[in-house]
Amino acid sequence: MPSYIPRRLLHTTRVLFHENPLGLPQKGSIPRFQRGLPTKRPIRNVAHIVAVSSAKGGVGKSTVAANLAIALARLGLRAGILDADIFGPSVPTLFDLAQSGPPRLTDPGNQLVPLTSYGVRTMSLGYLSPDESAPVVWRGPMLLKAVQQLLHEVDWAAAGGGGPVDVLVLDLPPGTGDVQLSIAQQVPLDGAVVVTTPHVLAVKDAVKGVGMFAKVGVPVLGLVQNMGVFSCPCCGERTAVFGGGERVAKMCEDNGIELLGDVPLHPNIGEDGSRGKPTVAAEPESERAKVFMDVARKLATKVGLEVS
Repeated sequence: MPSYIPRRLLHTTRVLFHENPLGLPQKGSIPRFQRGLPTKRPIRNVAHIVAVSSAKGGVGKSTVAANLAIALARLGLRAGILDADIFGPSVPTLFDLAQSGPPRLTDPGNQLVPLTSYGVRTMSLGYLSPDESAPVVWRGPMLLKAVQQLLHEVDWAAAGGGGPVDVLVLDLPPGTGDVQLSIAQQVPLDGAVVVTTPHVLAVKDAVKGVGMFAKVGVPVLGLVQNMGVFSCPCCGERTAVFGGGERVAKMCEDNGIELLGDVPLHPNIGEDGSRGKPTVAAEPESERAKVFMDVARKLATKVGLEVS
């Protein structure tokens, strides 16, 4: 039977903690941190991997990623989401799992067992922290080793009814730094989705994100515009709070990428996520949930999965 990770294993006082930042029990000697470019290898029990990225924080990337994962599950796929935002993990809050305690470990194997919510298998560094308000203060080598462990020391088939995951959503941290490059070098990504708002600063950084994926050979499956238009609930007037969508449309045209969907600016989307039930699960018949469902259908088709 799987066992739980003792809290004492999560402290930074362990010997060679930089080689095992997640504190997982190890058999034999702890492997040393790999030098040079890592060998790209698939994630076990995962068929397809889609990265959700934004080069700027605060554009709603994690909310979009969570809703897309739930939408993929509602389309009949075995879906998972991996929270790769080491410094600011959001998946525990978005999936109402912040108080769930540490995940189990497989026996044998000492692999992390994902936690399941809304039909989605989830994994996050946030599950392993004894204090969700405590900051993660790690330098590059420890950070990259933690990413490596999250990618390859999770048994995705040990949760959610078993069986391999059809599609894994990677919620990347904002920016174009070490974590993004490490993931692109370590696992074969089917593609990336870039999230932006219509604001000029967000669009400028989204262009950088598209450029980063081009440099590492990861296809951009498309772009999601988030917080596009606000519709007044009283009079119905539509207001482009962060500017019109012309910038985003031109960016897509200039870079030859598809605009997958335009998510409106609606207070319920933020509130749904804050209470741990993203919009696709909380309000599945709403127009905003249907936007996420449409984007999920397009993504499934782009990676070669058949959905209803």
